This record gives sequence, structure tokens and C-alpha cells, in this order.
Amino acid sequence: MKEKNKRRAFLKDLTLGGIGAAMMPAATLNTERLTEQSADTDQREFAGAKRAYNTTYKGEYLNRVAFPIGGLGAGMFCLEGSGAISHMSIQNHPDIFNEPAMFAAICIKGLKNGVKVLEGPVPQWKFFGQSGTGNGAAGTTFGLPRFKDVSFTTRFPFASINLHDEDIPLEIKMTGWSPFIPTDQDNSSLPVGAIEYVFKNTSAKKIDAVFSYNTKNFLVNDEKATDSIGKIKNGFILQREGTTEKPQLKASFAVFVNDANTVVDHCWFRGGWWDPMTMAWNTVRDGLTRSTDPVEKEAPGASLYVPFSLSPGASKTIRLMMAWYVPFSDIHIGEVVNDEKKNCDPASGCCASPADLGIVNGGQAPSPNYQPWYSSKFENVEAVADYWIKNYADLQKNSKLFADTFYASTLPPEVMEAVAANLTILKSPTVLRQYDGRLWSWEGCGDAGGCCHGSCTHVWNYAQAMPNLFPALERTLRHTEFCENQNKEGHQGFRANMPISPLKHDFHAAADGQIGGIMKVYREWRISGDNQWMEKIFPMVRVSMDYCIHTWDPRGKGVVEEPHHNTYDIEFWGPDGMCTSFYLGALKAMIEMGSHLKKDMSKYKELYAKGKEQIETNLYDGEYFIQDIEYKNLNANDPAKAKSFGGEYSKEAVDILQKEGPKYQYGRGCLSDGVLGVWIGRMCGLNDFVDAKKVTSHLTAIYKYNFRRTLREHANPQRPAYAIGDEGGLLLCTWPKGGKLSLPFVYSDEVWTGIEYQVASHLMLAGKVKEGLDIVRVCRDRYDGRRRNPFNEYECGHWYARAMSSYGLLQGLTGLRYDAVDKTLHIDSKIGDFSCFLSTATGFGKVDFKLGKAVLHVVYGKIDVDKILLGGKEIKA
Repeated sequence: MKEKNKRRAFLKDLTLGGIGAAMMPAATLNTERLTEQSADTDQREFAGAKRAYNTTYKGEYLNRVAFPIGGLGAGMFCLEGSGAISHMSIQNHPDIFNEPAMFAAICIKGLKNGVKVLEGPVPQWKFFGQSGTGNGAAGTTFGLPRFKDVSFTTRFPFASINLHDEDIPLEIKMTGWSPFIPTDQDNSSLPVGAIEYVFKNTSAKKIDAVFSYNTKNFLVNDEKATDSIGKIKNGFILQREGTTEKPQLKASFAVFVNDANTVVDHCWFRGGWWDPMTMAWNTVRDGLTRSTDPVEKEAPGASLYVPFSLSPGASKTIRLMMAWYVPFSDIHIGEVVNDEKKNCDPASGCCASPADLGIVNGGQAPSPNYQPWYSSKFENVEAVADYWIKNYADLQKNSKLFADTFYASTLPPEVMEAVAANLTILKSPTVLRQYDGRLWSWEGCGDAGGCCHGSCTHVWNYAQAMPNLFPALERTLRHTEFCENQNKEGHQGFRANMPISPLKHDFHAAADGQIGGIMKVYREWRISGDNQWMEKIFPMVRVSMDYCIHTWDPRGKGVVEEPHHNTYDIEFWGPDGMCTSFYLGALKAMIEMGSHLKKDMSKYKELYAKGKEQIETNLYDGEYFIQDIEYKNLNANDPAKAKSFGGEYSKEAVDILQKEGPKYQYGRGCLSDGVLGVWIGRMCGLNDFVDAKKVTSHLTAIYKYNFRRTLREHANPQRPAYAIGDEGGLLLCTWPKGGKLSLPFVYSDEVWTGIEYQVASHLMLAGKVKEGLDIVRVCRDRYDGRRRNPFNEYECGHWYARAMSSYGLLQGLTGLRYDAVDKTLHIDSKIGDFSCFLSTATGFGKVDFKLGKAVLHVVYGKIDVDKILLGGKEIKA
């Protein structure tokens, strides 16, 4: 007992930031910590205090919960914490505030107060201040009776809601989901979703009830488009025809169940004011059913009814299925410039085609605008629904297999929550798949349109989920970057056209994006094990690398010093630790790939050696890596006249230039992304290519200077709502030793979750587990459901791609990585024994590591392992 109390005291110190995690024996740290947290969790929940990580959402923590359901690049809707449907974004663009008047209901016949919408209470923030609430929220379902108590639990891609009310003698559970099966990108890209309702009679009497699902035709939004509600077995289809001017209006949304006793009302009562909804509710309230045939047009809404009886203790499951089909869009971005793309003649075989990557190739889209991949696979919504019905059981089984395997991990709950929560980005409108199956993405979602187009390379650098879960899709991004986006000189545009095509090269390349892409080619090679793919793309990668050298390092110093555009939407002038760490990682990747292909890599080796010395001396201040601002001794023109998103220099800005140098630099600051290239290199399977002790010192400095448990005294004149007031967060940059410019880089005072997670993961890789977990916790505390949606970490838009750096936390804690080239499983645990999910190009499973031995359990596909390395040394399985 005394020993257990000692361990509990130690763990309390660890949690509160006292004793360092490294002092605890590695083999006991993880399991003891989780045991202690589990005990604390029970106490906190019993006391009604702060919600524990990766647990059920209740009470005020339900406030902002909205869980995406849909497919990769197929659109989505959200299941809210109350059970309501919102964020209906199925029309090839985000529609964040689209909360259609659709609802499920239960009516128990003969029971007072026995009819309720199958949702919990409407969150109070919706009462006033939202669009239309000044007029009483007319047309919503807010005023209908609901269940008193609700709880919400997720096991991505599943979300379960439990409803309870003393008026209703039923135990009710509803589970929303859509297919998500790592390595199966096509079945994970379906425009479908489902909610399963389970009713159990908890009374001593037989219950006669009617389940119903009811909705307005939310597709009605254009006077010139014809709308209707059509038939499908056991359900209905909301429909809208396209017009000659707007073919993108063509849309279908099917709602149906798996019960043969279903009765369908294809046309609600037609009338003025709120007549249709009133009459639909009257039918629900009275426990009736209404059967009507479709009308030619302008049906205001539809309902389906499933009457059923339950004996005491008996259960009934109703499977509500949804499918949609919106084959056209008005998305067309960028000018096609074929004469700049002589290096990407398809006949040359310079890059793999989507078919080579195992992607279903829909061929050339019939429209000049974006068309979703699913429109190449299915002819209409009926075909989608038919596929959904026939494959439902297998898709559910394999999605559950993923969820069960992922959640069998024993990693800290805050880490599991952070990783899973941000997998929802892949189901959001941030992600698109064009007609031929290739991936294309926004940075995030605006309220009614994508935000920042073109699979932006310097943002998607951070995202580690896609390359591990759907490697074939990720490789299509490399295809786009090194083929359509790159001209014969090697200049790479960092934003792709839509549809993907050779683009116009009329702006800077992004140094971190283009150089990072070279490391990612190396990563994709090691993940896929596809030597032929790497050999095909290597010539293009070499052209890119040489462009980077002569553009940003023309004097061959081994550093990026000419003005270089980057993820902060500005240019750094002079060498800096951040982009030079990318440069060294790319040189290292080139050396590794070129050596495999037996190419002469001497030029890159020489540059790497020079750069390593430079970054570890001239760009290191003894504690952290910095920027050496330079603008007078470069090839570049006067900063005041250079092309930049920031526009031309005003007279006041010219005065600052003469006193301090160019705007938007970080100089002597402690930059949270200061060794970002090293972290990305580790995620890509490259060993440390900058002095590990100095990298660890930089990471320690980030935690010391940039991590804040409260921001109440922090001034942020930029975009403060990401983290504000009494919230904590990791600042992008601070100047603890002075030297902050009047106008440092434009986002410097902000907090971005994608950077928080990459720093946390990197700290963990360096053995700083406690510090990394501190950052993860303060981030997830901001997204606990009270103020923000736990499943929507935003930056420049909702569901922002950078937040998928959170997937790197798995590797940060365990060092777990599979190399398909040499069929090696790598482990470098920072938490002792663990169980952890692993996804590869050919399958997924779980690795159990205990007492220095590892066992791989493959549950889907196959993973061939010839050897296991622990910290670089081979061990027995």
C-alpha cells in the first residue's frame, strides 16, 4: 500500500508539472499513469467537475458538440451532442450554419407526454444571436418536446447518444456513423451516413409505438430549380433539378430504413405560414401514420413511419440510412497553362497515374468544374443507396474493426482524444476527391465555401493522418506537386488548380512547402515500399531540389537565405532555423533516395554538411535556433518593392525597414516552428539530421517561453479567438531575450492547434513526455464542448488540416513506425509498455510492447515484418 501511495504521489506531481517524467521507471510510467487518471476520472465525474479526456460528454460539455458523418471528399452532415442534425454540407462546399428542419421522433401510444423528438434539450446559445432568431427561430424544430437527459460518446467513426426522460419507459441509444476503413479509400469516400436507433422497453407493460423521421425539403433554395420528393424503398428522396445556367443545383438526398412495415408520406400538407410542419407534427403527436404518393413538384417535406410493439424487456433496432448525390459543382480554380509543363508529358512516365497508385480512375470528368469522385462510380442516388444497403454489414464490421483496434491503445486519454477528434477533418468539406479519384483539399472550411485552396503544401506538411491511414491517396498529392504544379525549371506552385491541371507560375514557391514535399516523397516511399514509384518520381524531385538550391541557397552555404515564402504567408529574409531545418531534411532525403538508386549524391552531401554546421553554430544562440535577418547582401531586390501578400510598403513601413529591416521576420525570437523540418523528418522516417541535444534544447525553450496556462495578460492584435482570456495555449513565437520587431511575422501572437501538436509530438520524441502532454491538455481543454466544438479545431477555417499533426502524437510517444521497403517495425517508446494502433499501406492492427518485447496483431489486410528495431537495435518479437 505504501508503495502504491508513493506512486500516486509521484503521478500527482507529474500531472501538476512537478517531478520530471524521466525519473519514473519507463516500464511502469504508462500503465500506472493511466490507472491513476482512471481513479481521478471517476472522482471528478462523480463530483460533476471537469470532464475527463476521452470520456462521455454531458451537461454543459454537450453545448457545441457536432460530429461529422460522411465520406472522404463526399460531403458531410453533423450529429450534434443533442442528437440534432446540423452543418448539412453535401453540395460540394461547406454550409456550416445549415441546420435543416429534420428530426426523428418517438410516440408511445396511450402515454401522457409520450411523444418526443429523439433529441436532448436545444443548447441555449441557439435561442438568440443566430440567424433568424430575432424573429423567433421560425421554421426550426426548437419548440418541439425533447428528452430531458442526454449523453454523447465517441469511438470514431461512431458517435453514440443515450436519451433518457422519466416520461418515457424506454432505454434509447442512437449511434451515428459512416464508413472509415484505413487503406480502403473508396469505401471510406462514400456519400452516405447512418443512425441506428435502439429502443428497449424498461416497463412491465407492452408498448405500442411509432418511430418517425421527418424533414423539410432542405434542397429547396432556388426559384428557378424544380424540386420534388421521390420514392425509394422504405423511404423518400429529396430532389432538386439543375438548370441550364446552374447545373450544380442538381442534388438528391435519400432517407430510408430497413423495416418492411415502413409507411411513407411523400408530401406534407401544403399550405401557408407553418402549416406543413404543424400538420406533420400533429401526425407524429397522435401516433398515426400517413401514406401519400409523390407529387410532381413543390412538396414541402416528407416523413417515414415505423410502427412497432415491444414486450417488457424487448428491444427494437431501426436502421436509418442516408445517401446523397450531387454530381456537379461550380468550383473551378486557376488557369491551365500547358506550355509550362513540358516536363510532365504523360508519355514520359515521369509520374505515376492514379491507377498506378491503386486509385479507382474515373477518367476525364465531363464537366470543366470539379466533380466528386463518387459521381464517376455511381450514376445516381439510387445506385449509392443500393450499394449502401448491400454492403452495410461489411462496411460497419470493418469500420468497427478500426475503432476497436484504435481504442484498444493504452496511450494517455488526452492523446487518444486529440488524434481521434481530428480524424473528423477527413470527413469534412475540407477534403475533396476529384472525378479521377485524386485528393485535393482546402486548408479549412469557410462558413459557406472552402478556405484557401489547392492542397496547400505548407499547411498539409503538418498533417500526418492521411499518409498513414490512406497512403495511396496521399501519394496523389505528391503526383500533383511534382507534375502539374511544377514547371520545367522546378518552380512548384503551392496551391493546385481545381480540377487539377498544369498551373500558372506567377508567384513565389513556398520554401517550407516545396522542400517539405521532398521529405514526404521519401516518407511515401518508405510507407508504400514501392521502389518503382519512387524511381519514377525521383527525376522530378531532383529538379525540385536543384531549384530550391539555386533559388534560396545560390551561394551554396547549406542554408535557406534568399527571401523565402512560408506558411505564415510572408517571406523570411536571411537564413533561419525553421526553413533551414527543412532544407537539411530534404537534402538528407535526396541522399537516401539517390543512394538507393545508385546516383551520385556528392553535391547534396556537401551542402548538407555545410548546412548542418551553419544551423548548429550561426543559427543557434546557445539555447534555441533563431533567424539571422539579412536583406542587403542577397540577390533579391529591395524588400519594399518585392512581391508579397502583405502588399507594398507604406511610407511608415519604409521607415521601419530602414531602422529594423524587413517587416514580418522573427529574428532573435523563440519560434515554436523553429525546428519544424526536424519533426517532419522524424515523421517521414529520417533519423536526426541536426544535433539532437540542440534540438531538445530548442524544444525545451519553446515549452519554457511559449507555453501559457492562461492568456489573460497576453496581447494579441491579430486573430485572438483561437485561444483567449483564461484559456491556455502555445504561442507561435516569443522574444524572451528581446529583439521583437515592431511588426514581427503576422501571426506571431496567435495559437494554432496544428503547431501545438507538432511541438508536443516532438517533445515526446525527445523524451519530454510531461511537457508534451501539458500542451495537448491545454489544447483539448479549449475544445471541450463548452465554448468550441471538440470535433472542429479551426485556424483559417473550420476543420483545419494542420490539426492533423495530432496523429504524430502516436509516433511521438511510442516511436512506432513501419518501413515497407525493408519490412521493419520501428519502436522507440518514451512511456515504457504500451499497446498502440498501427496503420500501413497494406493493413492495420495493434502493437503490444511489454518488457522489451513486441507483438504485432494484424486485424485487417496484411503487414509483413522481417525484423523489429527498438531504439535502432534489433529485438525478438
